[in-house]
Amino acid sequence: MPTLYYAVGACSLAPHITLEWIGAPYEAIKVQYGSEKLLAINPAGAVPTFREDDGWLLTQAGAILDYLAHKHPKAALGGGDNLRAKAEAHRWSAFFTSDVHAAFWPIFLPDRYTADKSEKALRSVVEAGHKLVAKQFGILERHLSGREFILDGGRSIIDAYSFPMIRWATKLLPGGLTDYPNIQALHDRLKADPAVARVLEREAGDR
Repeated sequence: MPTLYYAVGACSLAPHITLEWIGAPYEAIKVQYGSEKLLAINPAGAVPTFREDDGWLLTQAGAILDYLAHKHPKAALGGGDNLRAKAEAHRWSAFFTSDVHAAFWPIFLPDRYTADKSEKALRSVVEAGHKLVAKQFGILERHLSGREFILDGGRSIIDAYSFPMIRWATKLLPGGLTDYPNIQALHDRLKADPAVARVLEREAGDR
């Protein structure tokens, strides 16, 4: 059956949630970044990695989410069928991939962004990462004003994509989501979703 390879705390949480929303049979397998088990499947050693039941492999969270939305149209997770709705879904997928996710890297791995490995230099990189995330979260916060979900078509793969990154922010941003009440409301709405709760419980049990 279709299989998702995921790591706890990673953006692979997004397709994990999406698969649970869809409700079709699938298998979720926990792996470690760069492990031999994962490298045997995905030479990049990264998650998420999705394998179809015929062995076809797909990587990159945005691509996997888009594929799942189109494979299961009855789940209505794509944000809408007209041209502009599809463009909006692609726009926000790119936003989370290229702007939000990338903004967290200086926080996760500050040593990659400076040749100076002193504590002061690394702390400066992390602080710069905080500012990058805050800028992108400001965009999302304004967009969510008066909205329950990110896309006009209701709950979608884009909300699932946002969720792991919002969770990162609650732990890593000074003040968490205090300055982002609309994002906090989206987080709480998703966290209360029964399917999301099942996935969080499953992944928590795999730590």
